[in-house]
Amino acid sequence: MLKRAPLSAPVLLLAIALAPNAFAGSPMVDPRIEQLLTQLGKAESIQATAISPDGKQLAWVIERDGKPTIEVAAADGSHARRISGATKPGSCAESGIAWAPDSHHLAFVSNCNVDLTNTQAMQNDVYLADTKGKGAPARLAQLKGYVRALQWTTDGKSLGFLYVPGATRHASATAAAKPAAGEVGVTGVEVQRVASLDVASGALHELTPANLYAYEFDWSPDGSRIAYTAALPPGDNNWWIAKLYVQPAHPDAGASVLVDPASTASGSLRGLQIALPRWSPDATRIAFIGGLMSDQGATGGDIYAVAASGGSLVNLTPDIHVTPSWLRWTGPQAMLVSQVSNGQSQLADYAVSATRAQQQRVHFTVPASVSDGSASMAMSLSSDLKHVAFLQSSFATATEVHAGSPGDTPPPAVTSFNAALKPAWGKAESVEWNNEGFHVQGWLLYPTNYDPKKTYPMVVMVHGGPSSAVIPRWPGVGYGAAPLSALGYFVFQPNPRGSFGQGEKYVQANRKDFGYGDLRDILAGVDAVEKKLPVDDKRLGLTGWSYGGFMSMFVPTQTQRFRAVVAGAGISNWQSYYGQNLIDQWMPPFFGATVYDDPAVYAKSSAINFIKKVKTPMLIVVGDRDAECPAPQSFEMWHALRAQNVPTSLVVYPNEGHHFADPVHQRDVLQRALGWFQKYLPASG
Repeated sequence: MLKRAPLSAPVLLLAIALAPNAFAGSPMVDPRIEQLLTQLGKAESIQATAISPDGKQLAWVIERDGKPTIEVAAADGSHARRISGATKPGSCAESGIAWAPDSHHLAFVSNCNVDLTNTQAMQNDVYLADTKGKGAPARLAQLKGYVRALQWTTDGKSLGFLYVPGATRHASATAAAKPAAGEVGVTGVEVQRVASLDVASGALHELTPANLYAYEFDWSPDGSRIAYTAALPPGDNNWWIAKLYVQPAHPDAGASVLVDPASTASGSLRGLQIALPRWSPDATRIAFIGGLMSDQGATGGDIYAVAASGGSLVNLTPDIHVTPSWLRWTGPQAMLVSQVSNGQSQLADYAVSATRAQQQRVHFTVPASVSDGSASMAMSLSSDLKHVAFLQSSFATATEVHAGSPGDTPPPAVTSFNAALKPAWGKAESVEWNNEGFHVQGWLLYPTNYDPKKTYPMVVMVHGGPSSAVIPRWPGVGYGAAPLSALGYFVFQPNPRGSFGQGEKYVQANRKDFGYGDLRDILAGVDAVEKKLPVDDKRLGLTGWSYGGFMSMFVPTQTQRFRAVVAGAGISNWQSYYGQNLIDQWMPPFFGATVYDDPAVYAKSSAINFIKKVKTPMLIVVGDRDAECPAPQSFEMWHALRAQNVPTSLVVYPNEGHHFADPVHQRDVLQRALGWFQKYLPASG
């Protein structure tokens, strides 16, 4: 687990003094901010949906009283009712929905240890509900550990899933890391495996080897084999070097490596990442997404295929100008693909030959985020492929379940949980410009109650990744662009080189160049906005989280154009960061080498090496158990800014990882950031 430098007593006391709500020091809140936070909190959180194989029923996961719960309805969203394995509905967290092939039974996971600590093993029970009957769901298994990604075999006899025996935390690098104790890399290592339940007997089978950490899997069409991505533990770190395996679907079976991206035979995939393995219907090939990816779950790249028996790897989509994120074989020579296109979500049909996957038809393109909750941009499909279900949200409309036929327009919303909500922020507009031979796109939120006769400040918000993209979505209570818009700011969210949406060459265009070419793209975008709208160039702000946090720290060393910065979970020194973080395997694909082999490439993008140039006031926020962007990076930047007499504030949040989980902390970050910008970039309204 994470091993980081211990905090000295004075620094620790400062971190405690700044931590919100448990201690004094929370900021005075503009009443408009509190009103906005209250409004954001009204949105119903819908987390997943699935359509039954016969297309007649829907299930979804929705948060009720702070816990995810499951509801089942007709395909048009009517007659919704709760399904629960708990004696008292609402007492357990229930999710992980998966329809059985018979369309009558729904499997799900129930976790009644909602308030577990890091010293306890999770208790995840697997249930099976008869959605056409009146009896209570039957418990198939009680499992001490973490269970997710339920997937049925086509005969309905076995239920596969990812399983971490004895897990004490969610299997994710973004979750709060365990406190470092014992021998690092040996003590308390948790391994995720592909497992299955025999539905008739409840027998558990751990299928993949105990010395491999499995990330994703797929059953072969007849259920006799599994394909999966895996690497040696620790799992949080080694996803970036995972290989593609195939093995018979029984314990102690020999696993064969089909694809190793580190090998010279991998061609254009060499040194990159793989995700989402999927068997073809005739079981002859396995397709997957391969590319330069920053994080597990943020999937994007080209579509690759390899024979299930082994052989040459083929890039089916070289030189395309979109970013596939999810795929589903719809025939031996056909696929349905969800992809990022110029900052929007797109669903398309592809014709697949032995060497190419050619886009044939675009079903729809929407300025909205879509997913069924199981994977990035995933769609839930009926067995005849005539019905589709997914969640959709945008800057203008909060999340709803959409379902219907995958035609030329998006299927309509079949729920209305959030229909009454209206945005308190301004309209959204796509902005496009060209820079240094690249076509670049971004999203611009106008200030609420925009008046073209006035001038406004603008905050540039850089997304994480960098292999990711800004796609419109309804904001949550956490940190984001919409609240700034609601308080009278333009908010510019660019997708510069390194982002998804313009093809893999565009994604790879900032390798070994963090903070330089992408910054030039961003500044060119700021210029494009200022040419058409009344933005005050003397009131520009900058913010971001993760990679956006790095950019927020680094950019003020390169330009004085921004007058205030909020850096969330940032990176100030790539050289020290390499030895502090829990996920160092992600770095060589982006930097071209380890820090020990090429320290100069890391040094040139480290803000700390140019700290004398920084004049911009900077608020820095971070979780104390962040494994991806450890808190010492924020301390290092804060310490250096103080030494230069630059106005700065550091806030450390207890028991938080890379993604903040505590709603109190989510609100506090937003309050502080908005207050910081109001102080240094006052808005007129």
